[in-house]
Amino acid sequence: MIRSILYATDLGLYSSYVLQHALALTRAFGARLHVIHAVEPFGLFAESVLQTYLDDDSLQQLRDKGLANVMASIKQRVYESFREELGDAQADLGLIASVNVVQGDPPQVVLDEINRLNAQLLVIGSHSHGAALESSLGRTASRLIQLSVVPVYLIPMLQHRGWMDS
Repeated sequence: MIRSILYATDLGLYSSYVLQHALALTRAFGARLHVIHAVEPFGLFAESVLQTYLDDDSLQQLRDKGLANVMASIKQRVYESFREELGDAQADLGLIASVNVVQGDPPQVVLDEINRLNAQLLVIGSHSHGAALESSLGRTASRLIQLSVVPVYLIPMLQHRGWMDS
């Protein structure tokens, strides 16, 4: 029985479409829906730019407090986007048990969250908004399909519909 569903979102253009699938599955199974959004860590270039302009204490303070503020802001954005997307169906917000925003490699963040929550189903979109049209699966979706220990419900992104027909 599926009692806990994890929806991994990239907050991209088609995330509301994937959210609707996640909510429908949540209702169908009488499950609890958890949401995860992974934020990529700063790259080496960003780190070197920050080190150029900030002293060690300021840089550490930015890492400690600034990152926490950014993560809290992203989490708030997720909740607000859900409120907007659901419109008249605000009761569906009650199906969302938790929203978590974590910095790290997205596939690993999602796999860790599956384990932490003991989720029985993972809901994801086929690729991020930045993926090339020639690729049917993004890097994160591909890795999650390969490594997930639970079933993966993969939502194809709308912009690919009809692509093979042309």
